[in-house]
Amino acid sequence: MVKIRLRRMGAKKNPYYRIVVADSRSPRDGRFIEELGTYDPLAEPAAVKVNVERARYWVGTGAQPTDTVRALLKKAEVL
Repeated sequence: MVKIRLRRMGAKKNPYYRIVVADSRSPRDGRFIEELGTYDPLAEPAAVKVNVERARYWVGTGAQPTDTVRALLKKAEVL
């Protein structure tokens, strides 16, 4: 199954995430199919950038977003 999930980047105690499309069997920070955007939880307010067109494509083809990514996509008005 294909999932839309977060990939952790950044330094220790300074998280920065990329929103990626990946196979559910691959590790969290491992191989991915496509990068859809970024999420910076430390910015005030939290910064979310998403390629809306590609996100809608992947959701339309059956990719399942995780709970956190689902909330971020709702915030970006993709879902």
